[in-house]
Amino acid sequence: MGMGEIIEELTEEAERQIRDQAWDLSPADRSVAAKAAADLDAAVGIPQSQQALTEIGRLEHLREALAVLAIALAHVHGRLAWFLGAAATALTPVLHWRALPAGDGPTFGAVQPTLQEYTEAEDAIRRLQRTLASINTA
Repeated sequence: MGMGEIIEELTEEAERQIRDQAWDLSPADRSVAAKAAADLDAAVGIPQSQQALTEIGRLEHLREALAVLAIALAHVHGRLAWFLGAAATALTPVLHWRALPAGDGPTFGAVQPTLQEYTEAEDAIRRLQRTLASINTA
């Protein structure tokens, strides 16, 4: 299962828990979710802006999105922490990507992703961003 599919399942589960009132959103959860949504939007904007970047730029933005999740995760507990942790875990392939050629040295296991993989990761983050934004208004 790819990261896009995992994020889709996670966001559907979060939306279902909120809709069924199984997830009681605290004001702190809403605040953290709103900030994370805004920061994810800033990191990975619209597809056209990402596709115009170099591979290094795209990877930089994806890593910034992972940092957003890590920072948000550090400020919450309970269901939102579990959701953010699972989302960050789903996006971990980004941590093994490199945009530069290997040259003659070792790469510590880093691989060059395809353009499709960049797009899948960016789309997954956009989906996550929409869900986090909706948490603030739920």
